[in-house]
Parts: sequence; C-alpha cells; structure tokens
Amino acid sequence: MRNVPTHATTPLPIVLAGARGHGRWHLANIRRLQHQGLVRLAGVCELNPLTDTELEAFVGEMPEQSGDFGALLDSTGARAAVICTPIPTHTALALTAAARGVHLLLEKPPAATFDDYARMADGVREAGIACQVGFQSFGSHAVPAVKELVRSGAIGELKGIGAAGAWVRDDLYFRRAPWAGRRRLGTTDVVDGVLTNPLAHAVATALELADRGTAEDVLSIETELFRAHDIEADDTSCVRVTTTGGLPVTAAVTLCAEQAGEPYVIVHGDRGRITFWYKQDQVLVQRAGHGPEETVHGRTDLLENLVGHLVRGTALLVPPERTGAFMRVVEAVRTAPEPAALPQDVWHTLPAGTGDGVRRVVPGIDALVAAGADTLSLFSELGAPWARHSEVSTP
Repeated sequence: MRNVPTHATTPLPIVLAGARGHGRWHLANIRRLQHQGLVRLAGVCELNPLTDTELEAFVGEMPEQSGDFGALLDSTGARAAVICTPIPTHTALALTAAARGVHLLLEKPPAATFDDYARMADGVREAGIACQVGFQSFGSHAVPAVKELVRSGAIGELKGIGAAGAWVRDDLYFRRAPWAGRRRLGTTDVVDGVLTNPLAHAVATALELADRGTAEDVLSIETELFRAHDIEADDTSCVRVTTTGGLPVTAAVTLCAEQAGEPYVIVHGDRGRITFWYKQDQVLVQRAGHGPEETVHGRTDLLENLVGHLVRGTALLVPPERTGAFMRVVEAVRTAPEPAALPQDVWHTLPAGTGDGVRRVVPGIDALVAAGADTLSLFSELGAPWARHSEVSTP
C-alpha cells in the first residue's frame, strides 16, 4: 500500500469505474465538478471503452481508458475513484483501490452480502482511506433538519419510522444487465431486489432518520418478499427492522405501482409526524396545535463532500459504518426464502410508458404501500390476501 496523504489539492484526479447505465449520471456529475475545478477525470474503467461521442463533454481533456481497474489507478495516479459497477464487484474493486491508498465513492448497495460489506469496511479502515457510500439522500439538508425537529420534541415521543415507495418498472428494466432482477448468478450473490437496490434509499433513509444506521443498532428484521414480474428477485416487498431500543422502522415498496409516485419517509411521534420526500428534499411537519409546515431544503453532492473531506477535513456524510443497519437488511433479504410469485389473478399487464416494454401492475398496491408506512405494518398485517406471514431474522 502506498502512503495516503493527509491532505489533497484540487483538481482531484478521479477514475470512474462503470460509466454506463447509472454511471452516466456520475460521468455528468464529474464533468460538473471538473468545470468548477474540484476534480479531473483521469480515467474510465469499462470493459468496452467509451466512444468519443460518450465522452464528448471531455473533448480536449480525454481520460485514459482501461478494463483493468488496478492498472488504471496506477497509471493515472488517481487520488479517488467512483465505483458504479455491478453489485457483486463492489467489494473487490473497493479493496483494489484501498490497497493503493485511493479514496472512494462507492455506489449503493455497498455489497451483496454482509460478510463482503464487513470485509470492505475493514479493508478501507485499515488502509486509512476515506470511503463514501452512495446514498445521495443522506446529502439532503433535510436529514439533519428532521433529526433536530425530533430531538427538540416537535412531534413528541418518537414512535417509529415508515417508508413508502411506489415505482413503475417494465420488463426491459429487468433485462438491462445480466444481473438485473437476480438474487444470484451461479454461486455469486447479487440480491438485486426492490428493497436492496432500486428503492434502497427508502430503507436506508428511514434508518438514518431513526438515527439507527449502524449494524449494532439492529435487533431483528422481518421480511415479506414477493414478485409479480418473471424474475428471481423481489419487486413488491416490505421489511420491518426492530432496533435495539425497540423502535420499529418499516419500509413498504413496489415496482408494480398503478401510478408512479415520489418515495417518502414518515417520522411518527405521539404528537405529530414529519414526512420527508427524499428525492425532492421536501419536508412536511404536521403536529398538534400547529398548522402544516412545509419546507424545501438544499442538498450536498456526495462526491463534492468527499473532495471537501480530503481537502478541508469536512466530515463525510455516508461513511460505511452508517450503512451497517441497511446491510443487515440486505443480508436478511439474501437469506430469506425465495420471493413468492404473486398469483396471476392479482396483477395485470399494461404497455410501458415509452418503448416496447410491458409492465405488470398490482391493483391496490399503491394504497397498501402507503398504509404500510402510515401504520408501520407489513403486508400480511394489512390483510393483503396474497401476503404470507413474515420471515424473522436476527443478526
């Protein structure tokens, strides 16, 4: 391992591993920060190199390209890397960077298994590098604002946290990559289900607002996993985490919504509630003796925060330890029985909004998801006729 400097200077040379799919968002974000003089895209790691068209925003300052991540880090002298590759590759690539003293922005979920997560977290800690996990919602300024409202007693005693996500995904979404919608590829765990990837932010943000984000904060986890699409993983599921202090944190989510909606988290108190639409940074406070109070907050970009940490010592927003409770949920989903296929008479198909895809819709699921967040209940407790009782796991 090379020595890790205690201070960095800008522009920080960065390698992006995985520049297609969601990686395109990171590519655009790096260009934005490069324009501000904060970073410089030194390299792109893709098995199939990006075309000049894909890199047109970097004309005149083209990055080096290679399918060998370690070799690219060495040849570019990168100080940081963004990893946006298939879930099962996260740990190996993170440890490759750590061995070279390269700091990280690691996409969520940080790993496919809890053991891989722990190995990654231990590796980056021993290497002395900074690692930021890509839960963008943690960068919302609404998160500390909501926590302060709870601490100040604005909604009374905290009773629980509920999250709801009702999204629409068609069959093409599950064919976007070989690992999409899979629980495993051969003997390799993937765990690409609705709770652990597309709506992972709902689960992680709920745990963060509960201030119960570490692995040690989890007492037990109940899961109910279902699928309407012809996939291996779950697309309509709920989970309830009971924390060591007895606080329930429930998330109910689906990719088979009647109408796509913005996901949100509800903080329940005995004298009110706070709703946080985490993609919009919007907060609604409803409490006894007050009218509704709505606010919209700013947001700190996670890569920008990582640069600030390296240059000025700014605190990291999402260090790996803050995602330990979420990884307990990933592990509970991974080790749960296979998701139950929903009977064909409880879903129907509709054409996708664009393209040639077809989506599957579970009538009534939008209201069921909302009820789960509102009452902190699981699908079976809400009377869904297709819902089996939950599987309970303890760390």
